Amino acid sequence: MLKIVPGQAFPLGVSEVDNGINFAIFSQHATAVTICLSFNERIDDRTLEFKLDPDDNRTGDIWHICIQDLPRKNVLYGYRIDGPQGWHHGHRFDDRIVLLDPYAKFVEGRRYFGGENKSSGFLGTYDFDSLPFDWGDDYKLPNILEKDLVIYEMNVRAFTADESSGLASSLRGSYLGVIEKIPHLLELGVNAVELLPVFEFDELEFQRHPNPRNHMINTWGYSTINFFAPMSRYASAGGGPLNASREFKEMVKALHGAGIEVILDVVYNHTNEADDVYPYTTSFRGIDNKVYYMLDLRNNGQFLNFSGCGNTLNCNHPVVMELILDSLRHWVVEYHVDGFRFDLASVLCRGPDGAPLSAPPLIRAISKDAILSRCKIIAEPWDCGGLYLVGRFPNWDRWAEWNGIYRDDIRKFIKGDCGMKGSFATRVSGSSDLYKVNNRKPYHGINFVIAHDGFTLRDLVSYNVKHNNANGEGGNDGCNDNFSWNCGFEGETEDANIRALRSRQMKNFHMALMTSQGTPMMLMGDEYGHTRYGNNNSYGHDTALNHFLWGQLEARKRDHFRFFSEVIKFRRKHPHLFSRENFLGENDITWHESNWDNPESKFLAYTLHDGNGEDVYLAFNAHDYFVSVSLPSPPTKRKWFRVVDTNLESPQDFVLDGIRGIGSTYNLAPYSSILLKAKLENELL
Repeated sequence: MLKIVPGQAFPLGVSEVDNGINFAIFSQHATAVTICLSFNERIDDRTLEFKLDPDDNRTGDIWHICIQDLPRKNVLYGYRIDGPQGWHHGHRFDDRIVLLDPYAKFVEGRRYFGGENKSSGFLGTYDFDSLPFDWGDDYKLPNILEKDLVIYEMNVRAFTADESSGLASSLRGSYLGVIEKIPHLLELGVNAVELLPVFEFDELEFQRHPNPRNHMINTWGYSTINFFAPMSRYASAGGGPLNASREFKEMVKALHGAGIEVILDVVYNHTNEADDVYPYTTSFRGIDNKVYYMLDLRNNGQFLNFSGCGNTLNCNHPVVMELILDSLRHWVVEYHVDGFRFDLASVLCRGPDGAPLSAPPLIRAISKDAILSRCKIIAEPWDCGGLYLVGRFPNWDRWAEWNGIYRDDIRKFIKGDCGMKGSFATRVSGSSDLYKVNNRKPYHGINFVIAHDGFTLRDLVSYNVKHNNANGEGGNDGCNDNFSWNCGFEGETEDANIRALRSRQMKNFHMALMTSQGTPMMLMGDEYGHTRYGNNNSYGHDTALNHFLWGQLEARKRDHFRFFSEVIKFRRKHPHLFSRENFLGENDITWHESNWDNPESKFLAYTLHDGNGEDVYLAFNAHDYFVSVSLPSPPTKRKWFRVVDTNLESPQDFVLDGIRGIGSTYNLAPYSSILLKAKLENELL
């Protein structure tokens, strides 16, 4: 017989105390709270339920209970919560539903990704039995300077889910699968991975009711169920939440051992619980909807939707803010992650009524937090309500930003749009117009041409318009402003000239990205030219459309991949040129340009100086004709050596030691770029 005592209000969630297991949950507006315990895999007739007494088991807005003689592991728990039924006042209580604890550190649901049990619920569990994870005596954090990061955006499952990964079926799509492929990341040359969401999410959420998207599986994961628990179905062999936690740590430890940092893409702007049309009550909505979500109380308590996903988390409410801070600290302390990228971070800059805040409390708290202070902190500085804050995100000189303006300007110039030369120059030199404010640095701009949403790099040069019919939304989803160019034919083609031009353009984009001031980020799969066949919003396809195709990588290892890898390594080998701490001054760069005001001019050349004569000359030709370039004189006692010419085929497109014999002019091919390095005759690069 279990013995019940009142328990304590803190910490929230489950904790082990001297006289048992303590459970504590916040709900300001609840009138009744019942804890449900199960020793099976689900809540059923054998579930134990204990109703909490508001007089004994409530302190302020915290409901709590301590249960003695409970097992220290393998117990599932949830809550039934009742309260006011006035939807027009913002309440959504329903005590028929067993709710997941927002502070649960482990979440039990179905065991296999995309498994058959579509109606599986999600319950908290705990483990006070296992020994602490052994990080190792020689373990240490990479502590890479922000200016030196080269970020690889990737999806844990998609990285190894395909059979071509060569992994055992039990490892495919798992945290352990990532470990097996660390040699690829090292060969590519990146030193940080930015993981698409790894918080617990329901990949089968589209299949809960008949709808045009019920054929899809949420493979990106932007639909958080719980902010503390690692995605349990990324465990190997259906191992469940405790194994998922351990294997996540093993992945982080292995990546750190290889000198690769781990940044998490986190979603605090909305949750999985949708809207009032198709509500999906699993946690926050049923615990205290009026606190956790932004509501329009002047319009019958309807959800405000700045996320595009039906609801918006009330991030700057003190209770919600503390939940977010606690979860971020948990990932740093317990899992040793190195940083976070905040999805639709402009939502975090809104007050409870949705109005923008000039000094958002949550953003400031993250900036100043003692534990989070060592982390990389990156904002996606826009939301679906039109709050576009690129270059203006409240930052306390700590926050970096996804530079969406960089993406658009680089795309437009490389594909040959008129009037883009000045903007292109501003972007590759560090976007000082956006970030040269107070103590911000060039590396606070996260430069990218491609990200998970939008075209892949290959599709950017193969499609003029999106092809999203497979998503079931009539082609209405996904961005329409892609600034792409198909190079003369829409989609796949055998035309050798078009294929060569596309290859050249992909190399041009990569060259611009990796030689720009600021922090570069590339997308998984672009290193071999992955295509989604024009789908620019592939969030719901757990197929080869999103999976990394290792066979294609192998086929392109000697040309496309080789070029991408060599350019990354060249950047990292020359931080004094490309990864500067401060914005470029007049002694750091020379623009070889007298034609700035001509909108028809699509050629740009410049020299980066390092102060020791090891200069680099770069030129980009976005014209459809050859340009004869008059080269500047190299530094004293040095000569120009050609390292890169994207018009040449592998291995001549990148020659590490450089090709000598460069004269006073260079004939630069249409849609191509070059990099020349100044060096002594017998000097190695």
